[in-house]
Order: sequence, then structure tokens, then C-alpha cells
Amino acid sequence: MGVQIYKENSLRFWGKLCFKRVPSNDLITDIPSLSSSPAKKELEGADEKKQVQKKKVKELKVLDSKSSQNLSIFLGSFRLPYEEIKNCILEVNEKVLTESLVQNLIKQLPAPEQLSVLGEMKDEYDDLAEAEQFVVVISSVKRLVPRLQAILFKLQFEEQLNNIKPDVVSVTAACEELRKSTSFSKLLQIILLVGNYMNAGSRNGKAFGFSISYLCKLRDTKSADLKQTLLHFLADVCMEQYPEVMSFPDELIHIEKASRVSAETLQKNVEMMGRQIKNLEKDIETFPPAQNDKDQFVEKMSSFVSSAREQYEKLDLMHKNMEKQYTDLGDYFVFDPRKLSVEEFFGDLNTFKNMFQQAVKDNQKRKEAEEKLKRAKLAREKAEREKEEKLKKRQLLDINTEGDETGIMDGLLEALQSGAAFRRKRGPRQAANHRRAGHAVTNILAKELMQEDAPSSMAPMKKTKLDEKDEHKIEAGDSLEELLEAAPSRSS
Repeated sequence: MGVQIYKENSLRFWGKLCFKRVPSNDLITDIPSLSSSPAKKELEGADEKKQVQKKKVKELKVLDSKSSQNLSIFLGSFRLPYEEIKNCILEVNEKVLTESLVQNLIKQLPAPEQLSVLGEMKDEYDDLAEAEQFVVVISSVKRLVPRLQAILFKLQFEEQLNNIKPDVVSVTAACEELRKSTSFSKLLQIILLVGNYMNAGSRNGKAFGFSISYLCKLRDTKSADLKQTLLHFLADVCMEQYPEVMSFPDELIHIEKASRVSAETLQKNVEMMGRQIKNLEKDIETFPPAQNDKDQFVEKMSSFVSSAREQYEKLDLMHKNMEKQYTDLGDYFVFDPRKLSVEEFFGDLNTFKNMFQQAVKDNQKRKEAEEKLKRAKLAREKAEREKEEKLKKRQLLDINTEGDETGIMDGLLEALQSGAAFRRKRGPRQAANHRRAGHAVTNILAKELMQEDAPSSMAPMKKTKLDEKDEHKIEAGDSLEELLEAAPSRSS
């Protein structure tokens, strides 16, 4: 329909242009056909590509879709030709065959039946999917799975050895430290003594020992005011009376590591390592001859297994020594090693050690707080005493300012008796004032003597100007004390 409309429009255009109608048959031959247009060529090219892609997606003949997908993902991360992967396995090339790669390869390999079936389909290699093609190549390796498992064991051996050996060493060292620690033995004696004292008169009194798990329960017994525990009391007693006991945490440095060791898991790992070495030795003895020049499995694995056997025997000897040390420790502390595991025993000891150290810190903080309160109380009492003394002094000053002559005269008499009144240093002006005061006192004394000699009927004479002047000088003196001080010096 569209082609017909296109033809009609073209006829009209050319008719107008040439002013002449041209037969439709001639016109069609001059117009390019749609079959050769660029748009149609592109569409046809896309269709061809789709058909090629459909041809590339080959049907699986042996593997299921999930196994094929997993293998394709694995090969995509490997990014090596199939033949090169095969050669790396034959050569035991540890630079290419990493631990994770071998683990994934073992995990993704199809079942042995599928491996054998695909191994016989070499003639149909081009018609197989990518995952199946890889299996065809890799299945040509003799004893593929045992070979890969042996390579994986070789790659993991050092790591397994480094994981097992420190645990064995930690438990062995912890057992030896407990046997040799005199401070810890002394602490156990003190705890037993305190326990027997507290349980005196009961059925638990006069005990010969206690379970090691009881150490963690010392914190449960508290004082009447609930401020201290029995552990705090023991720490305080040891600090004051038995200072040599306080060093026991420094003598048990491997207890914390030993508390994280599971003896059961440790034994399983050692036994599994021994079985793997034994199986590898059998595989090497029965392994078929090298299939080509690149097959170096037997040569490399023989060298490895001899070294692995030597290291394993040392590790096994250390493990047996550890078990013997723990059994002897059970005899020493009177517990059954079969019922009380290594993890539980050293876990209780490590918990007690941490609790004891925390109790020591709590006691120090408590003593510091008490000392601080004591200093604050003493400072408060001192401040109150000083306040009372200041108040008393202020009261005395108030009494003196109100004219308490008795107090003044007592002070003057004390000054005269002690001679302090005559030792006072004077300035030039004060000395002149004292001399004038001495003249005035002398005049007064002379006048009083004359009055005593005169008859009583005689009227008192009027004060002369001189007398008034002397009295004025007396009043102008600094104090009576100064006048009295000046008088003797004048009379002399």
C-alpha cells in the first residue's frame, strides 16, 4: 500500500516537472527500489547478527544450567586459556594456583560421572558450550580431584601449622607458670584461711581445699553495708600484710591466651593434619607416571610431604606434652582434667585475675576518696577555729574601744613590769614630745608638794598661765603610757 502511494506521488512530481505524462512503468524503473535502501540493509544486518548470536549460544549436553553458569563465572574471574589452567595444575604452579582459586575450582567441578562423560566428548568439542569445553580440557588431567586436594593442602599447611602451634605453646606455658608461681599458691592459702574463719562452727569449716571455680564467687559475698565484697577485703589484706602476693598476675602472663584455646578443637586439627599427610603419602606411592613433561606433581609433592611430616611430628610431640602438663596440673590442684576442660579452667583463672586487679583499683579509689574527705573535714574544722578566734579578737577590740580602763591599766602594768615600755624606739618628734611631757609632770608634782605644805584654810591659788600651758601640753601628749615613760627619763 505504501509503495503504491509512493509511486503515485512520484508520477505527479515528474509529470509537473517535464510537463509531460510519462508511463508509470518507465518511471518505476528509474526510481531505486526499497530492497537496496540503507535502512533495509541495517535491518537485515541486525537480523543476521541475532541469528549468529543464537548460533553461538549452544545447548548444554551434559551439565545443568546452574553448574554451567557457576563455571562460567569462575572462568571469567580466572581469565586464562583452558590449556594454561591445565598446565598450571600439572606443574603445581603456586604463583597462579592460589588457595582461593583451587578451593573454588574444587567446589565448581562437576560430579565424577559428568567428568568422565565429557572427557570422552573431545570430538564434539566445537559443538559444546564454554563450560563443557573447559571440563573436557581439564578432565584430561589424571586423578584431578586428589591432585587438587593435595595442592590445596600444600597451600594451607603453613597457615594450619601457625594456627595450631601458638595455642599449644600458650597452654603449656600457662600450666608451667601455675606450677611455679609461689605468690599464687600463697594467695590460695590466704583464701582458704579466710574461708575457714568465716565458716567456723559450720560443716564447711576446717576445709583442706576448695574448687578453683570458687575463686570467681568471692565477689558474691558482700559486707553488711553492701559497699565492699569479700574479694575487696582479701585484696586489702594482701596489700597491707602480704605485698608479695600482689605480683601473681605478672607471673601468669599466658593464662589469658590459654583461656581462649579449645582443647577439643585443637586435638581435632592435629589429628586432621596427620590424616592429610598420611593420605598424601599414599597418593604419591600409588600415583600414576607423569603424563607429560610438564607433570611435576609427584616430584614437588614428595619434597613437600617429607618436610610436612617432620614438622607435624614436632607439633604432635608438643601437643602430647601439653596434654601431660594439663594432667599433672589436675593432680596438683586436685581436679579431674577429663571433666574440667582447658578452656573452662584457664577461663576461671583469667576471670579471677581480672577481678582481683579491679578490686585493687577499687580499694585505691576508695582510700583516695576517704583521704580526700578527711582533708576536707580538717580544712573545714581549721576554718571554723580561725573564724572563732577572729570573732574573739573582734570582741576584745570592741571592749577596748568602749573604754575598758581595767584592760588598759593591766596592759600598762604588764609593760612596766616587763620593761617593754622602756625599750620602745622613738623618733625625733616623739622624743621632743616626751621631754615636754616630762617637764609638765615635774611641774605638776612640784605644785602638789607646795599645796601639801600650805595650810588647809588657804584658798587655792588661781592657775597661772604657765600651769594652763603645762596642762595643755599634757593633754596634747600621745598617751598616758608615753607620759609615764617620759617622766623617769626627765627626773634622771
